[in-house]
Parts: sequence; C-alpha cells; structure tokens
Amino acid sequence: MSEVSYVVVFPTIFSKNKIPQLILNIKKILKIRNQEFQSIKRDGDVILIHSGDPVFSSSAINLIFGVEKVAIARQVKNDFKIMVSEITSLGGNLLLKGEKFLVKVEGTSKGFFPKDVEIAATSSIIEKKSNLGARPGTEENYDKLLYTYLTKNNAYICIFIDKGQGGISFNSQKQNTVCCIYDELSAVSCFETIKQGFDPKIIVCYRKKSELINLVKTINQIIPRLVKEKVSIDFFQVKINPIGAKNYRIFINLVIEVLLHEAKKNQLTYVSLALSPLVFSQEFIENSMKNIFQNNKLPILPLNGVDTKMFDIAKEIGLEKQIEKLNKVIQMNSKEIPKNKENDVKSAIKTKKTVRVKIGPNNVHDILDSLEENH
Repeated sequence: MSEVSYVVVFPTIFSKNKIPQLILNIKKILKIRNQEFQSIKRDGDVILIHSGDPVFSSSAINLIFGVEKVAIARQVKNDFKIMVSEITSLGGNLLLKGEKFLVKVEGTSKGFFPKDVEIAATSSIIEKKSNLGARPGTEENYDKLLYTYLTKNNAYICIFIDKGQGGISFNSQKQNTVCCIYDELSAVSCFETIKQGFDPKIIVCYRKKSELINLVKTINQIIPRLVKEKVSIDFFQVKINPIGAKNYRIFINLVIEVLLHEAKKNQLTYVSLALSPLVFSQEFIENSMKNIFQNNKLPILPLNGVDTKMFDIAKEIGLEKQIEKLNKVIQMNSKEIPKNKENDVKSAIKTKKTVRVKIGPNNVHDILDSLEENH
C-alpha cells in the first residue's frame, strides 16, 4: 500500500455537474493559501489532490463552497480482500482503547456489496485489535467513523474526514451581484449569496462608527469564501436613528438605494437583498423588489427558504455573540413601508470609502487602519 495520503474532495449533489469549476476553485484557494500540490484530478465523483501538506490543504479547501465533505485518505485498489486488510490495519490504528467504531463503505462496488466490506472489516478489527477492547457501534452511536469510498478502480480509506460548506461552487452562476453587510441578518444573506454560486461585490453600510469593528470582524469571516487574493470593499455611513422597527426599515430602504447606485455604477445586473418572508411583510418585500425592477435590475433573495438554519450560519461566520441581536431583528414587527428622502441617499453616497485588502491573517486591522487613514 502506498504511504501517500491524498486529499479527497466530495462535491455536493448540486456541484456534481459543475466539477470543472470546483477544480478551478480548489486550484485558486490552494494558490492563495500557498499550498503546493503535485496534481489535481477527478476519480469518478470525487476530486483527488496530491498535496505536499494534506492537513493544511484540506483546511484551505474546506473554506470554499460546493463541497459536501473533504477527507485525507489512502488509496488502494477496489478489491475486496485488499480493502478489508487495509481498513483493518489503517482504521484499526486510529482507534483508542474502548472506543466504539463504525465501518462505513460507500460508492461503486464490483462483485460484492459495500455492506459485505463493512461486515468483514468490522469482524477483522474486533479479532485483530482485541487488545484495545474496541467494539462496533451503530449509525446513531459511535466514537469513531472508519469511512471508505469506492470508485470504479480505487478505494479511499479515510484517515480524517470533515463536513464541507455545502452549496455550489463559487462563481458557477457566472453572474456578478452586489450585496450589503449592515447587521447579522445581512451577513447571513451575503454568505448565502456566495453559497448559491454568485460572485458578489460587497459593500458595507453602517450608522455609527462604533458598529464598524463588529462589521469588519464579520466581513473577515466571509471574504475568504470569495476565492480571491485581493478584494475591494466600499463603506458608506448612513445617518439614521438605529432604534425601532420603523427606523430599521427606513435604514434598509436607504441601503437598497445605495445598492442600486453601486449596481448601476459597476454595471451589475443583480442586486442581492437581505429580505426573508419569515422576517419582513410580503408588502415590504414586494415594494423593495419593485424598486429594483423599476431601475432595470434583477433582485435575488438568498434568504428564501432559509429558516432557523440562519442561526447555524450566523454561528459559522463567527456571530455566536450576536445571536441575540439577530433574534431582535427577526422579531421586529412592522408592516409600514417608509420612504427615504433623496437628500439622505445622496448624503450616504458621498461618504463612500473604498478599502482594498489582500486576504490574510491581518484583515481586520488592515481594514480598520485603512478606514482611519481615509477619514
């Protein structure tokens, strides 16, 4: 058995017809993260990366969308006896004393069923690793998963496996849009915009300078998903009372005007709106969409169909401490459709400050320092 450990990428079901784009994004993210690789190729429904450092490479790849799971695995022939032997040897070495383990085999088999390998490997581990006191678990109750995936010619016995980001590959829509981050709900919406395959131009609207630190920290969790080495972010200050449901909707209406201005200026077709029918009245959403259409742009609503999962997404992008704020936004109750004053829109647009940042470990400080220099 080869001692080479590969990074194995499992595309989501939505990305299986977009694998060339996913491979392109994998190459880009590895280059951005300074991870060397000898080859990237497809083996059936999985993507195989021969990397110099599988641990760091798998971590980098797990930033991007379109991935169901990513694993570090050893490659052997798709042969019943070889697989059982190697699962016993490699998988058994991963077990700690007294652990419950589950052998899971999926993929393309020939001359046998994956279940046959699971049973044989489980029995072999119990017999040959009896000194550990390891015992088989169940689908619902186990300490360690010993996972193997089969392609037509090969089997990948996983040393490590991690859940991916889901969604579809970045830029697989081949469409640019503009989205705005101004609070926790809008951050989740921007995250979903990228997850749905768009390439967004990100802008930030804030009401008070004290909001900037948290907004920039949130942005720092999102921009690595863009599979870009450098990004430009535009900041706008909107001087509106931040308190109350009515003022919040006035603020959102003004944000939409800023989004439209940026869409026109950058010749973007789509405008991403952080509006959900679970949070806002249908009248408010329809009025916002009508405004987009009247300006010859097309709205997208990334939060459509996203319910309580938005709390999981918020935690994923580092908003654990802001969950209570997200709760308050969601529970605001107002059907009023306020109108903005034209002068408020013009005033906000005049405050525009652009920050260009090379994505790295110092993003937060770099962005905040750039904003201070621009003041």
